[in-house]
Amino acid sequence: MKIGYIVGSLSKESLNRGLAKAFIAVAPLGVDFVELPIADLPMYNRDLDGNWPQVALDFKQSILGVDGIVLITPEHNRMYSAPLANAIEWGSRPFGSSAWSGKPVAVTGTAPSNEATGLAQVHLRAPLVFCGSTVYPAEVYINAVDAGITPEGLFAESARPYLQEFISGFIDFVEEFYRD
Repeated sequence: MKIGYIVGSLSKESLNRGLAKAFIAVAPLGVDFVELPIADLPMYNRDLDGNWPQVALDFKQSILGVDGIVLITPEHNRMYSAPLANAIEWGSRPFGSSAWSGKPVAVTGTAPSNEATGLAQVHLRAPLVFCGSTVYPAEVYINAVDAGITPEGLFAESARPYLQEFISGFIDFVEEFYRD
């Protein structure tokens, strides 16, 4: 199984990039994780429809080339990040040919607060549903301080059970999706 992941932060010191590394570390054996990078995507502009830059074509193909996707979002002003919104836009265009359609997607994120990225995650679900994704219903709001998440992917042993539960649950969700 191939699981793509998108880190919604462009920061090299991102706690959410660290969370992605932590999920990979605790995932079941036999799952191949591949990052779907978004940093080089230009801002979506419908004037480019029919003449997309290669990076956008490659990004859309990368969505189609994985079995499921984990979106890992920071929270900026109670919303998911602009780079993540832009990535969703590129993947959903042109209208009627969304790469997100029928794709199992999990939403999560971390921040150094008790609210973590809860509001961003709630907001992020709406465009995914609109684009036809099958959104994993489990929610996990990870306080980076309590979980010991670092940009390098380290985490506290006390966080291992719920990190494993979330990523293993999503993998089961993806397997079930394709069984049906």
